[in-house]
Amino acid sequence: MTDGLIRCPWPGVKDQIYIDYHDTEWGVPEWDARALWEKLVLDGFQAGLSWITILKKREAFREAFDGFDPEKVARYGDEDRARLMANAGIVRSNAKIDMAINGARLWLDMRERGEDFSAFLWDFVDGAPVQNEWTGFGDVPVKTPQAEAMAKALKAKGFKFTGPVIVYAFMQAVGMVNDHLTTCFRHEECRHLSHGQKA
Repeated sequence: MTDGLIRCPWPGVKDQIYIDYHDTEWGVPEWDARALWEKLVLDGFQAGLSWITILKKREAFREAFDGFDPEKVARYGDEDRARLMANAGIVRSNAKIDMAINGARLWLDMRERGEDFSAFLWDFVDGAPVQNEWTGFGDVPVKTPQAEAMAKALKAKGFKFTGPVIVYAFMQAVGMVNDHLTTCFRHEECRHLSHGQKA
């Protein structure tokens, strides 16, 4: 990059889509229940792959899954499963497709029982982003006690592909933790974001 900004090292310098994601999305607190579910599903699809692979396919995923509308995805049947497995624009995995459909049904079940998906998740960090102070990339953990607790609770509800490592990556991405390095220009910007604000 030639813009002079100091970033976390993980986006690298080759993929502009990855750099833009780091600069505008990663670590920004997300409070919308549907958007949180979409990100959790995409992180599930990432299992065994790199996030850049999913990021490049994200728009294809959104089109294939009706904008990740839980009410629509929950009604998917065998024809939809076959349609998704034939879609070369997404990651084709029966187990992961079933994960998404089942997750939509669980999301709706929670809502019908008066349990907000966003509030449920944010409760694991007491409703506010955890502000970390990592100075080196090697200092950043791959999971934390909060991630382990969230993963256990999600599993208990029936969600799949939600182990503690996947869950912690999700928490980082949706701003439940601020894991931008202290040297990164986004660290302070994300620190100042609060409920309802946008980057």
